[in-house]
Amino acid sequence: MTKSVLVLAIWLGFLTSTSAVAGNLDRNKTPIDLIFDEGNRAELSMTVVAPNVTGRDSSGNAVGNVGEDFGSVAAGMKLQFGQRLSFAMIYDQPYGADTQYGGSPTTTLFGGARSQAESDALTVLLSYDVTDRIAFYGGPRVVQARGNITLSGLAYGPLNGYDVRFSNDSALGYVVGAGYEIPEIAFRAALTYHSDVDLEMQTVETFPGTTPISTGPTGATLPQSLKLQVQSGVAEDTLVFGSVRWSDWSKFTLDPNSAVTNLAILDDAWTYEIGVGRRFTNNFSARLSYSYEHEEGDKLVSPLAPAKGAQTVTLGGIYQLTPRVDISGGISYTWLGKALLETYPENVVRGTFDDNGAFGAGLRVGVSF
Repeated sequence: MTKSVLVLAIWLGFLTSTSAVAGNLDRNKTPIDLIFDEGNRAELSMTVVAPNVTGRDSSGNAVGNVGEDFGSVAAGMKLQFGQRLSFAMIYDQPYGADTQYGGSPTTTLFGGARSQAESDALTVLLSYDVTDRIAFYGGPRVVQARGNITLSGLAYGPLNGYDVRFSNDSALGYVVGAGYEIPEIAFRAALTYHSDVDLEMQTVETFPGTTPISTGPTGATLPQSLKLQVQSGVAEDTLVFGSVRWSDWSKFTLDPNSAVTNLAILDDAWTYEIGVGRRFTNNFSARLSYSYEHEEGDKLVSPLAPAKGAQTVTLGGIYQLTPRVDISGGISYTWLGKALLETYPENVVRGTFDDNGAFGAGLRVGVSF
């Protein structure tokens, strides 16, 4: 695929992943935009997010910030083999959770409850330009994940004090997609599918008043997703872009081999983004974007994921330090959707979280060679 001569055509690959605490575990929406860059390129990026997630329990007591600050890193390399074939390898940390409730488990509804999850992913892509306008790409993706959940507080009844740890496990998925480009106007449309990934994590459970016991593997399916992204030049040095992404979180479960029922009931998520980028000088460009994430289902959620949907505004800039080196950065603010907390029995509201948000910032260094 012939690459656009407009510098702004790199915007969809620019670091703006500053996801906060949402009802699902998505943190960066699994980007693969490096495969579209021109020539040989390497990138290293870092993102930090500071959530403020507070609410009240059903007794009217204030619940302090339960969202822990977190950071993530990503790296990638893209190589061009001739005019039609290219290769990319991308490392990222696509999924995660970090929630911690303060207070005593003997006097508050959620005191001591926590969830922590981490992941790493490595994606390898080959892209082939069938014509100057049409390309197909795809390749394997390996994901590793682990985590820990503690149910603590009076709202959990006899499970107050239950703890479960999921050990590292890795599994293989794949990515496939296709792109269409009109270089003269910097137009590109790309449709990308990420398959689901099935994990089997060895599990150790600790029930209240007992010692830890191994209960074998717990299955968890990281969700498939489908993303359509479009960009086009609309005036000299000006580019507009947008995307729609669906993620199949309703298939995700954490159901240990014990009497404890599923610990993760999540809903499918739809994420919409629209934005504009503009080059102001030969060395500096900026972009502004807005995204909206809608999670299907009602507003009832687990206390360990106290948000339902999100809206994010992101402002970013990129500066060309030398002909081969660029540095880019972005800041964002996310408004988290209102959530009603439930434990067991289901459909009983145990708390309300509203008017919450998160600040995010990202930095990326890119080198062309």
